[in-house]
Amino acid sequence: MVRQNRVKSCERCNLTVPILYRVKDKELGEWFFICDFCLPTVKQNNPHYTYGGTWTQKKQ
Repeated sequence: MVRQNRVKSCERCNLTVPILYRVKDKELGEWFFICDFCLPTVKQNNPHYTYGGTWTQKKQ
């Protein structure tokens, strides 16, 4: 069985990458997917940051 690669972009910079992180800003109360490049800026000094899992392009 051949699996197709899934495609999703970072909701902050719109970069299409194979791994995204699901995060929540409790202040806004919404979940969103961000890339490795944007993660440090979202995490840093943010008391509302919550990690919600990892999305990968190749579903296992």
